[in-house]
Amino acid sequence: MEKIIEESKQGESLVLENKPENTKKLFIESYGCAMNFSDSEVVASILSDGGYNTTSVLEEADLVLVNTCSIRDKAEQTIRKRLEKYNAVKRINPKMKVGVLGCMAERLKSQFLEEEKIVDLVVGPDAYKDLPNLLAEVEEGRDAINVILSKEETYGDISPVRLMSNGITALVSITRGCDNMCTFCVVPFTRGRERSREPQSIMTEIQDLWGKGFKEITLLGQNVDSYLWYGGGLKKDFVNASEMQKATAVDFDQLLEMVAVGFPKMRIRFSTSNPQDMHESILHVIAKYPNICKHIHLPVQSGSNRILKEMNRLHSREEYMALIDKIRAIVPDASISQDMIAGFPTETEEDHQDTMSLMEYVKYNFGYMYSYSERPGTLAGRKMKDDVEEETKARRLQEIVDLQQKHAWFRSEEFVGKTVEVLVEKVSKKSKEEFSGRNSQSITVVFPKENYKIGDFVNVKITSCTSGTLKGEAVGYSEMN
Repeated sequence: MEKIIEESKQGESLVLENKPENTKKLFIESYGCAMNFSDSEVVASILSDGGYNTTSVLEEADLVLVNTCSIRDKAEQTIRKRLEKYNAVKRINPKMKVGVLGCMAERLKSQFLEEEKIVDLVVGPDAYKDLPNLLAEVEEGRDAINVILSKEETYGDISPVRLMSNGITALVSITRGCDNMCTFCVVPFTRGRERSREPQSIMTEIQDLWGKGFKEITLLGQNVDSYLWYGGGLKKDFVNASEMQKATAVDFDQLLEMVAVGFPKMRIRFSTSNPQDMHESILHVIAKYPNICKHIHLPVQSGSNRILKEMNRLHSREEYMALIDKIRAIVPDASISQDMIAGFPTETEEDHQDTMSLMEYVKYNFGYMYSYSERPGTLAGRKMKDDVEEETKARRLQEIVDLQQKHAWFRSEEFVGKTVEVLVEKVSKKSKEEFSGRNSQSITVVFPKENYKIGDFVNVKITSCTSGTLKGEAVGYSEMN
């Protein structure tokens, strides 16, 4: 499971700068994880070159696209409601075309076109370059579908248009797909096998962002720690690489160091990590460079060894705890966040208590917690009975959330009295007199504006906190400016 973009951003549609020569209008919405939002930027770039300007007004669009998520049933239900809305508008504006992109497109394939007849085109995560051809098919009155998963496609040659941008932070995709066949997860089936993007294309994209004034990037992938470039191709085929390819291969700690050294005044984050792939060498790179943020999102999903085995997680409880100890030793000021699933098939009360005790051991800064939702097509969906009662799932989830809230308070209070570096991202929601940004540990910090501006790196002395927000006063610019 992957970190989901915050709730307020779900379904957000932003307008880009128009090209005067473009005559058609594109309305594009994104749901789900950061990878989907990053992919929408690739799509917007492809269609901008194909004559489309973006619009936030659904009713005036020639083309409506929704980039979808299949991670939980709730996400799919949200998309279906949006498709109903699109089609209500389409009845008024029959020339409007509707398309589904992303993981739900990959999972349901022709069902949207043939059975439900609610969209004109269906495009999987590896087929966005085929959009101009698919749209031409639609214009000729034919339904269009391309959900073929690629062994090579990384979109390394596309310069993404920044749809979600505040002009300060940006997502940079470095891998696609996943080889970890967790039994609850649809990603390997909707995004294909794991492959990495050519390092120089990543550096070129970051250089472009730096030139445009961006101050922070997040290196993005389903599993960034297993990044491996050896000239192209799937990670699983690396065993067949030549001696020269193996000798010149670039792994994640090397890429992370390349970016940190190449852009010393730019903040670098990464997401998502998998416990079995996070090697000690990565931790030493994080510790060495001050511009690499001290936050590690480290999904665990359960604290029970029996459930971890049922989930096909390739780590044990003990191995996970040993990795936590290593992080604390090498990067002592790192914040750690989690993903947790309550009520996985066969989960007992003892298994649940193992999860609670693991949380007590780690005391995470924050987390993303869900009750188990059976996903059709996954191994768990095919072979395991969803046998934990819904009310039991809900109660266990609430206990996990309550414990996380307690730990979040504990971790927030550790910052009180300390001075932290904050990248100013926006005006605070609660007061126009305050700025909001994040520190290196990805904790939100608010402080009085004074004469600072969005995009500044500011040292802030923390005076108080809530479980999720630090409050303080600016004491000057940081060395990152």
